[in-house]
Amino acid sequence: MADDFNAEQKRYLEGFASGISAARLTGGLALGQAAAPPAEPTGPDAIHIKAQDATVKAGGKLCDQEKWKRAENPFDGHNRLIAEAATGKAPKPEDNFRWRYHGLFWVAPAQNSYMCRLRIPNGILHHWQFAGIADLADAHGGGYSHVTTRANLQVREISPEHGQPFLDGLIDLGLTARGAGADNIRNVTGSPVAGIDAQELLDTRPLAKSWHNHILNDRSLFGLPRKFNVAFDGGGVMPVLEETNDIGFQAVRVLDGAAVEPGIWMRLVLGGISGHRDLARDTGVVLKPEDCNRVADAILRVFIKNGDRTNRNKSRMKYVLDAWGFDKYLAAVEDELGHKLARVDPTHVAPRGSMDRFAHVGVHKQVQPGLNWIGVILPVGKLTTDQMRALAKIASECGDGAIRMTVWQNFLFSGVPDAKVAEVQSRVAALGLTTEASSIRAGLVACTGNQGCKFAASDTKGHALVIADYIEANLKELDVPVNVHLTGCHHSCAQHYIGDIGLIGAKVVVSEEGDTVEGYDIVVGGGFGDSPKIGTEIWKAVKAEDCPARIEALLRSYLGNRQGPGESFQAFTARTGPDSLRHTAEEQPVLKAAA
Repeated sequence: MADDFNAEQKRYLEGFASGISAARLTGGLALGQAAAPPAEPTGPDAIHIKAQDATVKAGGKLCDQEKWKRAENPFDGHNRLIAEAATGKAPKPEDNFRWRYHGLFWVAPAQNSYMCRLRIPNGILHHWQFAGIADLADAHGGGYSHVTTRANLQVREISPEHGQPFLDGLIDLGLTARGAGADNIRNVTGSPVAGIDAQELLDTRPLAKSWHNHILNDRSLFGLPRKFNVAFDGGGVMPVLEETNDIGFQAVRVLDGAAVEPGIWMRLVLGGISGHRDLARDTGVVLKPEDCNRVADAILRVFIKNGDRTNRNKSRMKYVLDAWGFDKYLAAVEDELGHKLARVDPTHVAPRGSMDRFAHVGVHKQVQPGLNWIGVILPVGKLTTDQMRALAKIASECGDGAIRMTVWQNFLFSGVPDAKVAEVQSRVAALGLTTEASSIRAGLVACTGNQGCKFAASDTKGHALVIADYIEANLKELDVPVNVHLTGCHHSCAQHYIGDIGLIGAKVVVSEEGDTVEGYDIVVGGGFGDSPKIGTEIWKAVKAEDCPARIEALLRSYLGNRQGPGESFQAFTARTGPDSLRHTAEEQPVLKAAA
């Protein structure tokens, strides 16, 4: 048929076809007319798209993760991810990132499998949920779990084809892992002894659960510039470590004479991120407990609009606070809310009740007469599935059925009658666990380490247990709790900067050829709760095999020079100073003999 047209007619038809194509691309405009401006973004992702567009317009270059979000939202791509995983295929980097929106982390080369991190608001599970997770870990994972420093659970060694079935199993248990990784709001923490602590001002469980549900039901709160942490402290005896969170809500008692009515309010602290050597600071703002969700939402929206989407190392909310200052940031929050926030001078706030650094270990009386909570020590947070099922049975038969996890990588039974305490202790011991702990083991915290994380430089969990065994054997006179935190890399999942003694993984060069062995940089003097502080580095690149003796030397220096048992290790470190402490420790026989 083409032969029926002469050359001039063919050129006319080609031009006509080109015009039709151009019209389609310009929304139907005739040639020569000005193109319409891009459509205004709409829907739940609009706030993020606008922030990305503003970054580019200002001359910034979006980082890869921002490009991946924009190319395919991780929720929109879920069915594709499932189909590809079902073939057993390892994810590409961009899909590894997308899977994290659903709680799955591909952790190769440490393990050629996924790790699943859950969402457990306030860290509390029913016994049947705990046992159900054990069954899922057997069916789809490695047959064990880890309690994390966000009062959460991780299950490892999940092959690609088992990833979605594991997530489906969580839903059957009334649980989810949605948003547990990537640039999202992580597990919501609260007081582990909420509702059973005689000292608490407020039960954090309803607040943590309400915020958890608020997040899950608002897609616009997913895909932040970077991850985000929120914690609720009820004012009880057990620390929540809210000062290490982006947002911390602290229950306080406001006294007469303040600008607001007296009573229980939530104090707002902002900007905590211990791995970047910063703790949350008091804003002076107080709010009613029922307003926490609304204020947290506004804080997040300011962060979404203004966080750095070009440099992952500077993309946490802390860096917006550093650039703007707290006053400007809070003013933007008030603009989002449409009203001013209430402020109270610290002199009108009652002092917080004291904290017990052993409250997560052993037997403690509840506010309910005749009942107790019992803290069980786990070897750096690890549990086998058989142990999990047996512990769930103990909770059901001897307590109120709850499993309460803590930020110290252990958990509590609650609602245990006085007459059942001995039985619980005996049954726990039969599982190879204990409800009693030494001064060193009670505060021992370790991240996953290089056995399960590609970022870690050292085997933190293995070395932590070696340190605990060594100190228990060689320093039986240690009579006060000392927190030792081991983290494998700069992400500081074990929050080494707030430990009395903190270790961060490092490769130690041991030859002229550049051969390395596992080791640590060591910091001292960190603190949390009623004495928050970032620790100070005193040694770099210490071989892992030498760390137990270094810690012994530090603790012997403390025991020999403290102003009595009432002076904590942190207070002793502050009084002594890092240089003097290093010198004193290096003069200890255990180090001089090794020199």
